[in-house]
Amino acid sequence: MGLGGCIILIAVGAILTFATDWHMNGVNLDVVGLILMAVGIIGVATFSSIANRRRVMVPPTTVVEEERHHHHHDGYGDGYGV
Repeated sequence: MGLGGCIILIAVGAILTFATDWHMNGVNLDVVGLILMAVGIIGVATFSSIANRRRVMVPPTTVVEEERHHHHHDGYGDGYGV
C-alpha cells in the first residue's frame, strides 16, 4: 500500500467517524472509522520512514574549472611572425 492508499484510509475513516450517523446491528461505524484512521496513520509513518532510508545522499561534487591560457597573438609570439 502506498502513500495514496494510506491517505484514502484516513479519509474514509474520518468520514465514517465524523460525517455519518448510520447505525448497523453489530457494527459500530465510529470504531471502524477510528481503526481505519489508525491504520492509515501507521501506514503513512511506515511509508515515510522507508522512503527516508531509501533516499541516497550524493556528496557534492567539486567543479573543476579549466585554466584558459590567453595567448596574445600579435604576430611576434614565436619569433616567426605567426
